[in-house]
Amino acid sequence: MMMLRSLSMGCGALAHQFSIPVSSSSSSSSSSKLLLVVPKVHRRWGFRAHALARDFSTTTGLLKPMLVPKVHRRWGFQAQALARDFNTTTGLLARQALLKERLASGEQLYGAFSVSFSPIVAEILGWAQYDFVVVDMEHGPGGTMAALPVLQVLASTGTPAILRLPANDPVWAKKALDLGPAGIMFPMIENADAAQNAVRACRYPPKGIRGAAFPIVRAARYGLDYSYLDRCEAEELLIMCQVESVEAVKNIPEIAAVEGVDCIQMGPLDLRADMGLLGFPTDSSPSNLLREAEEMVKSTGVYLCGFATADDSPSALMELGYDMVSGAVDVGLLRNAAVTDVQQHKQKTKKKKKKLDNSKFSKIL
Repeated sequence: MMMLRSLSMGCGALAHQFSIPVSSSSSSSSSSKLLLVVPKVHRRWGFRAHALARDFSTTTGLLKPMLVPKVHRRWGFQAQALARDFNTTTGLLARQALLKERLASGEQLYGAFSVSFSPIVAEILGWAQYDFVVVDMEHGPGGTMAALPVLQVLASTGTPAILRLPANDPVWAKKALDLGPAGIMFPMIENADAAQNAVRACRYPPKGIRGAAFPIVRAARYGLDYSYLDRCEAEELLIMCQVESVEAVKNIPEIAAVEGVDCIQMGPLDLRADMGLLGFPTDSSPSNLLREAEEMVKSTGVYLCGFATADDSPSALMELGYDMVSGAVDVGLLRNAAVTDVQQHKQKTKKKKKKLDNSKFSKIL
């Protein structure tokens, strides 16, 4: 009884900390609310940590991983049990796995690109509730060291992060995977061999060639996630292959047939460049080829992903059946907002200054 009373008091404090709605109209109603929580807590020594997280966390996955370790330290759960609950029902790994689950359920996802490598900007993107954010190491200025704080702030908002590699290279893939992204995007996949190399770079031996350092890397919670090896490949990681050339479009069926390829990401700008039409934006040939490529991807069963452009808006791509659409780039959002702000307010300033100058001149006359 003493333990139950102590546990009840602890639960009440946690409920207060995480703003759980508890009626304050009477002490009896407040007690009954806590009694609804306490049995769930009491059942898991035997009890499941996710029941506790469900009762106490209010909105985001951020509170859940903060809470579960506190309970672990207070009541002495086994670390393996904690890791199991952490990965499957509460916390950030579950939110990352949700990316694949949402795609499997038929949901269309809308995301953004982070090219600036600014943690502050990435955090804004996360709280803005994009479904995912691609951290671009191909065209952005940063590598894995710069990507790490971006992934950390995205995790704090519960937003799945995808790392786009600068090349289809197993060393880059290994370093990126060790950071623990929800997905990896490989550029310039031209054929099935390139796709197989990409998948092998994401798999531990004997299925692949990924170097094993899971006891010390972020992806496995620095060795505290004991179920990482059970989930880190087919269950959680989204492998995305970019198709960006005429040759790659021809090889879409064989690329999609490679086991482990989850998505084909269309690259409309590089496709136009490969056709020698980068300086001819009105030529519709690349768009026509892109439409053919999209139908090929949809016939294969892998997910169709792509970028919104001036020719194809995010909503237009959704209508075409895209499963994932990246419709914004952080530096583009800032550029457009800055240009609009300058155009609106500098123009008004100039008009006002001109009006004042004319008034002054008329007085002189």
